[in-house]
Amino acid sequence: MTTPLQFEELYERDWRELELLLARIASPGRVTAVSAAQVSGARVAFLYRRTCEHLALARARAYPAYIVDRLDRLTADAHQLIYHRREAGAAKLKHLIATGFPAAVRSHAGYVALAAAVFLVPTIVVALVVYSHPELILTVVSAETAASFEDMYSPAAASIGRTRTASTDWTMFGFYIRNNIGVAFQCFAGGLFTGLGTLFFLAYNGIFSGAVAGYLAQRGLSPTFFSFIATHSAFEITAIVLAGAAGLRIGHALIAPGRMRRRVALVRATEETATLLYGITVMLVVAAGVEAFWSSATWIPAGVKYAVAAVCWTAVVLYFTRQGRHAG
Repeated sequence: MTTPLQFEELYERDWRELELLLARIASPGRVTAVSAAQVSGARVAFLYRRTCEHLALARARAYPAYIVDRLDRLTADAHQLIYHRREAGAAKLKHLIATGFPAAVRSHAGYVALAAAVFLVPTIVVALVVYSHPELILTVVSAETAASFEDMYSPAAASIGRTRTASTDWTMFGFYIRNNIGVAFQCFAGGLFTGLGTLFFLAYNGIFSGAVAGYLAQRGLSPTFFSFIATHSAFEITAIVLAGAAGLRIGHALIAPGRMRRRVALVRATEETATLLYGITVMLVVAAGVEAFWSSATWIPAGVKYAVAAVCWTAVVLYFTRQGRHAG
């Protein structure tokens, strides 16, 4: 990890350029080092997005207060100039989706990687174990629940994945939203228990998912089950992992507040993860819609579902790794 001095030296040129551009925009008649011809809206927006990422990194690494305060003021000034005429909800949502959300995910890459490992490793291991020893499913769910999963993913089912108590896809849509947001909230709120709660819920949901997948595969229901989860999992699993990453950030702030008081560190961590939570909520609503109306459809060939799933997974990966990086 770079030292505070190295961090400043690495990005000082960008910060100074943004300061000069903002000064020119705020006072067009004032003589500055930047002429009017050199003020580019796209360049200002690009530097603003980069500085937001730098601010998140500085906070996460507990750099000295003077660095954080400077970046905080700089991003606040840039936001005010860029968005002072675009405060409508639709504009905020557009900015969140186009820039804020993917930038926040990249700035928390370490937490995302850890959350993904804690969720996916138990999923894969338990799936393989239960596939080899299907009776172990009873250590995770009851015999009645295991039987209900077989009914839900039977090729003869009128709607794949529908519970016995649901009569329509709209009912399942509401069920999925409630269930998915509940899981994501557990993974995030578990961070308040020094991150241990987050680790527990990520691992628990991984174990549960792996057990169900392994059992259904062993029962010969792989074609139905995997074609069902393939598409919406791009949004649902990613959102749950990101919720876990946000929880780990909260837990880290409590365990290692650095030079800040623990309360201040917690407040800053909460501010940093707010953008993640907004984006996660949108992803979970999208996942619920896809799961209820697309994944459950029996008339769509499995090959088509897998093709769409590949597009969705590719889009999600590119969105978080590339979106907003090279604007301007």
